[in-house]
Amino acid sequence: QVQLVESGGGLVQAGGSLKLSCAASGRSFGSYRVGWFRQAPGKERVFVSRIDWSSGLSNYADSVKGRFTISRDNAKNTVVLQMNSLKPEDTAVYFCAASPASRPFGWGPSDYDYWGQGTQVTVSS
Repeated sequence: QVQLVESGGGLVQAGGSLKLSCAASGRSFGSYRVGWFRQAPGKERVFVSRIDWSSGLSNYADSVKGRFTISRDNAKNTVVLQMNSLKPEDTAVYFCAASPASRPFGWGPSDYDYWGQGTQVTVSS
């Protein structure tokens, strides 16, 4: 199994950028799929982006396409979510999640087995 820790959240003005990191411990991401989700107060947790570690295949929610980029850092065993052109509606707690390759490479929270604690992103107008 894998343990996940998110970092990099904070307060930023609209139009600014933040870089979130998801570090894995216990096991390498090599045989895992990794997703980013976010949850605003009073709302459901929704998909943001995902990446297959081994292949690099990635996908994005329509709401963040062209603004967010997901990537992997093999040396640091870390998945990064670079967020540019941030909008107030991006404000949420962002979660990193992972699932072994034996599980479906899914779009929903139920498709992921392991979760980090979340990191707060607040975008002011």
